[in-house]
Amino acid sequence: MSALSPTTAGFLIVGMLLLLLATGMPIAFALGLAAIAGLLVANGVGVFEVLAETMFAGIGNLAYVSIPMFVLMGAAVAATPAGKDLYEALDRWLNRVPGGLVLSNIGACAIFAGMTGSSPATCAAIGKMGIPEMLKRGYPASVATGSICAGGTLGILIPPSVTMIVYGIATETSIGRLFLAGVMPGLMLTAMFMAWALVDCKRKGFRFDDKGNRFTFGQKLAALPRVTPFIIIIVGTLYVLYGGVATPSEAAGAGAFLTLGVVIIMYRLFRPKPIIDIFSSTMRESIMIMMIMASAELFAFALSSLFITQTVASTIASLEVNRWVLMGIINVFLLVAGMFLPPVAIIVMSAPLLFPIVVSSGFDPYWFAVILTINMEIGLITPPVGLNLFVVNAIAPQVPTTQVLWGSLPYVIAMIIGIIILCIFPEIVTWLPDQVMGPAM
Repeated sequence: MSALSPTTAGFLIVGMLLLLLATGMPIAFALGLAAIAGLLVANGVGVFEVLAETMFAGIGNLAYVSIPMFVLMGAAVAATPAGKDLYEALDRWLNRVPGGLVLSNIGACAIFAGMTGSSPATCAAIGKMGIPEMLKRGYPASVATGSICAGGTLGILIPPSVTMIVYGIATETSIGRLFLAGVMPGLMLTAMFMAWALVDCKRKGFRFDDKGNRFTFGQKLAALPRVTPFIIIIVGTLYVLYGGVATPSEAAGAGAFLTLGVVIIMYRLFRPKPIIDIFSSTMRESIMIMMIMASAELFAFALSSLFITQTVASTIASLEVNRWVLMGIINVFLLVAGMFLPPVAIIVMSAPLLFPIVVSSGFDPYWFAVILTINMEIGLITPPVGLNLFVVNAIAPQVPTTQVLWGSLPYVIAMIIGIIILCIFPEIVTWLPDQVMGPAM
């Protein structure tokens, strides 16, 4: 047993993790090495006998089969011009609305997020068309890039969401109910993003009087056939899931099969290479997620072996503060963690620690899942590891990084306001799941 106190051991392990991450080491390996170091301190060389078993326990759950299936759905859509078709369809229908182009950008991000469940893929797919078009029509560069950065974050909130699946398995809560819990907050944030984008445009002197690019009703209708099948697949997958027809894994498998079939037929992907590329992309992302989850499980085991988890939990539980103060502390922790670590790693590491505290404090676990996810969204557009910022910077190198950052910052504030609104009105989260699936037990 280690002679170090849990507090000292905790600082050493977390410090080592941050040091490894600072070297640019992949998150899965950094977590694994920091965990092994902690376990060696706690249990000596005998720990190597349980490493493989502990890591496998982190991913040895049949429900995780749904993750590569939803990733396959996203990869199939992202590998085709589906994002371009979606963007063009919304642009045609919202063309006469003041600020319709920026609304099209954010709306396309929200819908594409539901099709892929991936924030980077959403940023890349919609941003490649949306940012150049907005700049061409005179929209401020910070508005063009900031709206895409923020819109892309919706990928982990609007169902189907890999993040929600991981949370559901880690906390043994209903994945179907979690998906439903994310719908209304996702729509709320989409509306808030749209409202701010319009305000920001006017504030920066942009006039919504574009006279070009008018479309006839026939042209608007012509844009729908390439978008409608994907919307039907999303609705159908969710119906199969919520209608009790299939389990989340089965629904994900059916959705992946249908999506792959649709993209092959619609975009004539009859040659082997595009199909191989889709499966290769799916394999890479799925393995990355699973590696992070396995390493995070090992890291959590190390924290527990050194009594760090128990010490932190008992310290938080012993705080004689109002439960909302406690929730504020948890939010600050999640915000800071989200700036450095990917959502999957944070959930796997923190859920076993935070979930009992949250539930014992009287908070709804599904409501907390949404709060946690929005915090993860904020991390995607805040330095130093704001993934969406790097994606947008790569697809729009002509826009200075400072403008991308300043354009994204107001959306961070919007999401914080969104968290406050959900704290005041938790029914925004719980109403739809209760209506569809009945009150949670």
